Amino acid sequence: MAEIVQQRIENRIPEWEQLERVGLFTKKEIKSMLKRATALEYKLHRLIISKVDFIAYIQYEINVLELIKKRRSRIGYTFKKEEIEFSIISRINNIFKRATTKWKNDLQLWLSHVAFCKKWNTKGQLSKVFSSMLAIHPEKPAVWIMAAKSEMEDRNSPESARQLFLRALRFHPESQKVYQEYFRMELLHAEKLRKEQKELEKAEIDGEYEDHGFLCAVAGADFILSLLNIAAIFDFTKELQATIIQDLQGKYADHEVTWDFMARRELDAAVGEELQSAKGRASDIARREERCCQVYEEGLNMLNTEAMWTCYVSFCLERFKRKTNVHELKEKVQVLLTSGGSEQAAAVAMAATQRHSQSVAMWCLALQTLLDLGSGTMGKIFQDALTHINPKVHMNAHTHTQNWYCKSRPASILSWLTSYMRAVSMDIKEKYLDWSYRVGGYKKARKTFTSLHESRPFSKAFFTRMIQIEKEQETPKMTNLRDFYERALSEFGSTDDDLWLEYIREELGPRGQPENCGRIHWRAMKILEGESVERFITQYTLLQTGHI
Repeated sequence: MAEIVQQRIENRIPEWEQLERVGLFTKKEIKSMLKRATALEYKLHRLIISKVDFIAYIQYEINVLELIKKRRSRIGYTFKKEEIEFSIISRINNIFKRATTKWKNDLQLWLSHVAFCKKWNTKGQLSKVFSSMLAIHPEKPAVWIMAAKSEMEDRNSPESARQLFLRALRFHPESQKVYQEYFRMELLHAEKLRKEQKELEKAEIDGEYEDHGFLCAVAGADFILSLLNIAAIFDFTKELQATIIQDLQGKYADHEVTWDFMARRELDAAVGEELQSAKGRASDIARREERCCQVYEEGLNMLNTEAMWTCYVSFCLERFKRKTNVHELKEKVQVLLTSGGSEQAAAVAMAATQRHSQSVAMWCLALQTLLDLGSGTMGKIFQDALTHINPKVHMNAHTHTQNWYCKSRPASILSWLTSYMRAVSMDIKEKYLDWSYRVGGYKKARKTFTSLHESRPFSKAFFTRMIQIEKEQETPKMTNLRDFYERALSEFGSTDDDLWLEYIREELGPRGQPENCGRIHWRAMKILEGESVERFITQYTLLQTGHI
């Protein structure tokens, strides 16, 4: 072991000599670097090696690179980079390679190597890293997408990106995300060709991206619509969009999302020159909204389902909130909910759920509609909903209870929170805090936070929302932010490494005191448990070197 370490140290002597000769480091500093490098090398050659030692060595070398960069800028010396920086970068890549060979399944370690390669512009090495990572982690679609994007964006190689996407599809033939990103990449490439070769005929360019077999490779109206949204970003895809819409109507006419898309599409019709006046535009919007309703009603005739009703009611409710054609839309919402029935608000909401009494979405829409229409009978409707739906099974149902309690019974929210089931109570605390801020400002939000903090359980989002509220003030107080972070860490500090990193970032910011970071880091290393420690060390290293 000693011989190997000695050989590695001797290989670095020319690099150190150059650093001293050109005046970037003093002789004393070189001796200190020799001592530190020797200690780190010995740690990597012990019988039982630790990932932490590899990360510490990498962090040290990156710090040296950053220091060299600053000193070059200060003295204006730009030569001898091949003998100095290139040598250090090569050594860091080798250390990363040894680490990822030992801990193949640590995806964060691989991503740290990718981040380093991008930071220091080692494009050739970047491709090798992705190639090795994909050999170990071919089951992760996100890695394939990242590798293909790197080939396209960093290496300007659309052909390599295309081959990676095709390989990804062999491993993940049903991954919608891979198809979407592949589709986006081809359109970006086509757009680039248009800009570079304007003399090409449109038909020739269309050949770069128009592949109907590709479009139909994954089934589902939602997926086809996602491709349409991607195509709509580009101004040269009108024919392609028309083809996608034709496929959507032909193959997925029995899907609710198709009818929802076709109805909402009526709102996007261009306004003619004769409708440029405010009155003309208002009249045109009313006509388009009526056309939307006609499409929805046609869809209901074909698909009288819960999802179709949900789409229709949601549309009317959205337009009502926009204050466009308010009276007519209010009546339309009531008609939809009652199917032409009662005048009372409670009966309106109940009629909306009679057809689908087990539907969480329909109950939530009924409650939301009654809330927006100012109904005073929401309590009864809510209790009826709970008789049909078990919130322990349908967790989405609880989100609308917050609106009702906060707006109709704010005085009783605290007692209700302590009695309701734990999972719901945790989420409602965050929503009640948000509502307090909206209606009463910072002081009310702070008072609510203090009151709710006295009763567990808590969610992390409850604390992060209060932190965000403090940051939104005109002059945020760092003492308050520290208090909120400390309270959050008292609950989640042993497992949540991200929370520690956010605290450190806050201290590194314009309001903080960077000298506190060392103390926070020491506490994190002492309190964090299990894999959280390794994740924290990796992320802290990337933070120190400017990678995140």
